[in-house]
Amino acid sequence: MKEILNDLITNLKAIDGFVAVSITDVASGEAYDSFTADKKFDPNLASAYNLEVVKAKLKAIEALSLKEEIQDITITLSSQIHIINIAPSGNYFIYLAVDSKKANMGITKAMLNKHKAKLNEAL
Repeated sequence: MKEILNDLITNLKAIDGFVAVSITDVASGEAYDSFTADKKFDPNLASAYNLEVVKAKLKAIEALSLKEEIQDITITLSSQIHIINIAPSGNYFIYLAVDSKKANMGITKAMLNKHKAKLNEAL
């Protein structure tokens, strides 16, 4: 498992404009692993707060009686883009922050989806 997490993080760090990543358990809110390129940016703290975003969206889906699953939530800030990518199982999410001026969103999301495949099988 640790090897799969290390591979995922290593591959995501190669994205232009990479800031931080965290893989977080939805039930407990605990991070399986994380990494930041900016020591002032705490991806575990960010993931804990973004778990509340995920929970709120899940409640909204339930309240609206939608038969939908969240694939990802993208939050665009003035200098960063934050992607919350939920596993198909709903058990965990990958939180990825990138610099909005350096990252290509098509490439970023493609890399994220490509490299999380092994993690989906493990979790």
